[in-house]
Amino acid sequence: MTHTDVCSADIVDRKKVKLVSAALPADAENQSMAGLFKALGDPTRLRIVQALSLEELCVCDLVALMDVSISAISHQLRLLRTMKIVKNRKEGKMVYYSLDDEHINGLVLIAKEHVAEKQK
Repeated sequence: MTHTDVCSADIVDRKKVKLVSAALPADAENQSMAGLFKALGDPTRLRIVQALSLEELCVCDLVALMDVSISAISHQLRLLRTMKIVKNRKEGKMVYYSLDDEHINGLVLIAKEHVAEKQK
């Protein structure tokens, strides 16, 4: 750590700290958000989410698109479903997946914009 990484004086602005502390989410909410980011932090799961942001797809479509085994896709989808990132519907023998809501797509788009901006 260099001297420019920390304050040179130990002076706490208690008013600011109290204001910010009151505005921060509760620990349980932070745990849920961290779990969401962790789930999206895996490249395969992120690619699944990106694909589902474009089109509702069945498991077989995802297997072909991702070029991984059906068991690997099923495992990833189970995790994404548990985290309420994706949802499924059954139609006959087919199971179709889509994003659980538009917030997920928004997160992915913002991340994509951020990465593109930093690469300029």
